[in-house]
Amino acid sequence: MLHRPLGRTGFTVSEIGFGCASWWGQGAFEERAAVGLVHAALDHGVTLFDTGAAYSGGQAEPRLGRALKGRALDQVVVATKAGTFHDGRRVRRDFRPAAIEASVVRSLRNLGLEALPLLQLHGPASAELNEEMLSMLEGLKRRGLVRALGANSFDPAVIDHIAGLPVFDVVMVDYNVLRPERAALIARAAARGKGVLAGMPLAMGHISGLSLRAPRDVWYALRALKNHRADLARGRRFAFLRSLPGMTASQAALAYVLADPNVASAVVGATRMAHLLENLAASGMALDADTRERIGIAQEALR
Repeated sequence: MLHRPLGRTGFTVSEIGFGCASWWGQGAFEERAAVGLVHAALDHGVTLFDTGAAYSGGQAEPRLGRALKGRALDQVVVATKAGTFHDGRRVRRDFRPAAIEASVVRSLRNLGLEALPLLQLHGPASAELNEEMLSMLEGLKRRGLVRALGANSFDPAVIDHIAGLPVFDVVMVDYNVLRPERAALIARAAARGKGVLAGMPLAMGHISGLSLRAPRDVWYALRALKNHRADLARGRRFAFLRSLPGMTASQAALAYVLADPNVASAVVGATRMAHLLENLAASGMALDADTRERIGIAQEALR
């Protein structure tokens, strides 16, 4: 596993991080299997684990805390998110400064940590990043509850705004073969000293095709059909990645994202050990010139 600096945070993170969310955190997914994936990731050099207070019906954070208990965490960066929560029925937003602070306290308890290495606001609006909010975030750092601050958003204008705010150290953006335009945004953020995390680097699996071998596959497929139908269609243009010599489609997708030196880590989830190991093996892989050209042609056709 190769490692990269996370902007100016002082952290060095594995260039492939493990996303602890979705089916991984659901009660329907066996705890022993979920914990085993985290331990395997640690054993293979993963030092970035990304989760959120609202993920998996609120179950992902405490499950990650249980998985990390008793492990050496000196070099591990645990990233979680605040601003969204699960009320038992659905995900809701609350970006009041007091709610963010309360979320941090719950996250520390859930994760079994004395300080959060990285706290990210989960989909804030620019207007919510007012003086009161920024002052509260700075206070979290001063009190030692949070070591670095970031934000995750699919809105490029919001990420641009956040990259210009000194209190923030990291941005997380959706970057993959279907989102090549994010490269310019990433470059601007990195030029301002921000660490950049790539979310959705596998394009939600749309380039690999849907699998229906188990209940978890049906769950992911239904979610994709409900929320990402357009990307499913766009992903078909990259079907050639499934037949590359020497690497899988997922590895090719990760190699594409990690070819950008401004990306510190690409965060991927997994619920099968074979998929986890396949993804981690992509560290250090590079696409050949012909494949890069074919990706560029497919991307141009989508514009």
